[in-house]
Amino acid sequence: MTRPLCCLTVDVGNTTTRFGLFSSDGDKEAEPLGTWELTTPKALTSDEARMQVMQVLSVLAQDLEAARDAGHESRGFARPPLGAILSCVVPTLVAPWTQALASSCKTRPLVVGPGLKTGLRLCYNDPSEVGPDRIADALSARGRYGAPVVVIDLGTTANIEVVDARGAFAGGIIAPGMPLEARALAQTAARLPSIELKAPSSVIARSTRDAMCAGVVLGSAARIDGLLDRVFDELGQEAPVVLTGDDAAWVAALLAHRTTLDGALTLRGLHQIYLVNVSR
Repeated sequence: MTRPLCCLTVDVGNTTTRFGLFSSDGDKEAEPLGTWELTTPKALTSDEARMQVMQVLSVLAQDLEAARDAGHESRGFARPPLGAILSCVVPTLVAPWTQALASSCKTRPLVVGPGLKTGLRLCYNDPSEVGPDRIADALSARGRYGAPVVVIDLGTTANIEVVDARGAFAGGIIAPGMPLEARALAQTAARLPSIELKAPSSVIARSTRDAMCAGVVLGSAARIDGLLDRVFDELGQEAPVVLTGDDAAWVAALLAHRTTLDGALTLRGLHQIYLVNVSR
């Protein structure tokens, strides 16, 4: 398979679907030419997914054209055929997205999973259990920040991925994310309301909503800090901590450990996997 000029990366999470467009002749650590985010639906047909792909490509083209008109350096991208790679943690959405990308990009999309080369050794009892987003996060973090490195991806779940000093995926931690915890409280406790997640001004709250925010938000931050201490103990050394995901930007300020924000981490990792598997 000859490598097209550009690659569309699609990261389908439980809550958000992210798109990134990369120039395939650039460095593997290059930033995306443009990105876009949509809400992940519970169900999706291949036609609906295809409409989303074409809409995203159209908007990205407009954004890049506007950047050029404003005098900013911005590389354009060729219309289909485009290369494409998919990471999807929702099993029922893999088929419609694969069909949509094949139809929209006019090339066979790569799907991260067993049989696809990643260049990352997985020290896992069953490597097929490792989610594609976790592999992309670990690979991208290793490439940019070295090894060892720890990634924290905050979304529906809070995933902590550990790359050891040898550059291998040593394993990780999966915990409920803050939105999931807040929904669980509201749905299972009759007197507790749905809340907007935010950092409370005090851990000792004086209203039910603030008490829930203290438990969910500050509790999650304390859990992450405590888990990082345990991870560093097992590694035998401290390591850079990279934060990504839906809630990364504002949670970073609540952590005792120093972190680096990287919003394009997963998309960049998908692009790296694409480059490993597609020839020039």
